[in-house]
Amino acid sequence: MVVKSWNAMKKKNPGELGHKFFLRIFEIAKKLFTFLKNSDVPVEQNPKLKPHDMTVFVMTCESAVKLRKAGKVTVGESNLKDLGATNFKYGVVHERFEVTRYALLETIKEAVPEMCSPEMKNAWAEAYDQLAAAIHSCDHV
Repeated sequence: MVVKSWNAMKKKNPGELGHKFFLRIFEIAKKLFTFLKNSDVPVEQNPKLKPHDMTVFVMTCESAVKLRKAGKVTVGESNLKDLGATNFKYGVVHERFEVTRYALLETIKEAVPEMCSPEMKNAWAEAYDQLAAAIHSCDHV
């Protein structure tokens, strides 16, 4: 279900989905975005946010797909190491991953409502939880 729904989302606009994903996170937890702290530009128009949004959203979904195919996340992947190190550097604590989990599941539900089911939500939630655990394991790298 994760693979099938991600394939459907990729046919849409992953950049726009990523932006919606982060705007949803921003609505809940503004302090996660230290790079937007002193910006005079409205958050939804900030040029720094869109590239960040798409990168993290696509990486999260692609990692979830790899997890579903392989049964595990490879923590040796440089993008996971980089994400873990960045989270550690900026003090992103583990509890904040719950905000991201919620935003991801809501974004997926909105992106592919025709595929949305409790089973799909559970599959994505499980994949995200395992991905978050892998990121936590390399956040001191």
